[in-house]
Amino acid sequence: MTSFSANLIGHTLKVATVGAILMLSATASQAQSASPFVGFDGSWSGSGTVSLSDGSSEQIRCRATYNVVGGTALKQSLRCASDSYKFELSSDVKSQGNQVTGTWGEASRNIFGNLQGSAGGGQIDVFVEAAGFAANLTLTTKGNKQLVSISSKGQIRDVSINMIRS
Repeated sequence: MTSFSANLIGHTLKVATVGAILMLSATASQAQSASPFVGFDGSWSGSGTVSLSDGSSEQIRCRATYNVVGGTALKQSLRCASDSYKFELSSDVKSQGNQVTGTWGEASRNIFGNLQGSAGGGQIDVFVEAAGFAANLTLTTKGNKQLVSISSKGQIRDVSINMIRS
């Protein structure tokens, strides 16, 4: 009888431990899925097209890194280059619900500014601005594929980049 009780208690503890682990992982998963930045974290690479104000367009190659911090902050780095053109965007974004605000910069032109917009459901839509420059930036992620779209009235008119997670 004592052996039976010890086995029952041991089995009950194992079941309780497994249940607690499952509950904790479900809670962590729910907390992460509440983040508007779900699906962006990681390294990405791909190619696309940049259209310039003079009407010309070029093929570009790009690499991006997204680091989601605590589910409510996103650090992004996007580097693109063609045979004669390059840009290096970085941003630091924070969310409050689905609303996002932050700062951004383009290193090769020494331009820095602010951004604001919305994020959620695998998409980030922001308006970026700095002295003498403004653009709309949309990032759409579905699984391991991402589309980056930038449109402005400056030297860079339109950028369209298709990337995959590395």
